[in-house]
Amino acid sequence: MKNILKVFSVAVVSCVILPLTSHAEGDIASGETIFNKKCKVCHTTAKGDKAKVGPNLWGIHSKKAGQFEGYKYSKGILAADLTWDDATLDAYLTKPRDVVKRGKMVFAGLRKEKERQDMIAYLKTLQD
Repeated sequence: MKNILKVFSVAVVSCVILPLTSHAEGDIASGETIFNKKCKVCHTTAKGDKAKVGPNLWGIHSKKAGQFEGYKYSKGILAADLTWDDATLDAYLTKPRDVVKRGKMVFAGLRKEKERQDMIAYLKTLQD
């Protein structure tokens, strides 16, 4: 009976506690640094800025994908019917081609979870 309770306790922790930590708030300053090193060449972030190779990312968090006016999106991103919430951004930033099969994004992704969480924290600040 004790072994069953131990297994049950581990299962509860694995199913309840661990998912809560996978989307912990990241470090905004670190996210901005990562953005400037890896994303700025293709994306702008200031409200009202024009798109570059990729769309402007102002207000991206919680927004439906493919909505930046004046940017020609791929059929893949439009067909994906995504909303840029924490989970979707995390998956996309991990490996964009796994989320949007026929997208324009050539970026390979951020392998480190901390970098992705930092980037998401930074992207959340890009709004009114």
